[in-house]
Amino acid sequence: MATETTATPGRLTFLRVTVAVQTVALAFQAVTAGMLLSSTLGAALHDVGSRVMYGASMLYVLAAVLAWRPGGGSPRPALYASGFLVLASVQVVSGIAHVPSLHVPLGVLMFTLSVLALVVTGRETTVERGPKRTGGSRPGAR
Repeated sequence: MATETTATPGRLTFLRVTVAVQTVALAFQAVTAGMLLSSTLGAALHDVGSRVMYGASMLYVLAAVLAWRPGGGSPRPALYASGFLVLASVQVVSGIAHVPSLHVPLGVLMFTLSVLALVVTGRETTVERGPKRTGGSRPGAR
């Protein structure tokens, strides 16, 4: 017997929490990048924030895989999370190599993608609704 799943916005899941942490970490990185221009504390905070952001990206992959494999969800979030981890890796390498022409635009892209992922994970949270009708037509339909 098939069950129908529908979205339930606002429900907290491990996947949604990890995407939110990643998004906050990226916003923190933007703030500390600005601080780099005016203080030495900005460099230390940006360095610590980069480690937190990378860890959050790895946690996002773990949460997406757990939502997909044992939870029976879609593999799409796991693919997005894996792609995001690749972007985060490029971001770390470009930051260490001091290539701001790649590092800054990639940071903006990553923040935008993370916000989009947060919105999408809010919509994709599912619950079972019961048996789904299969085959046949509605009574009274021509």
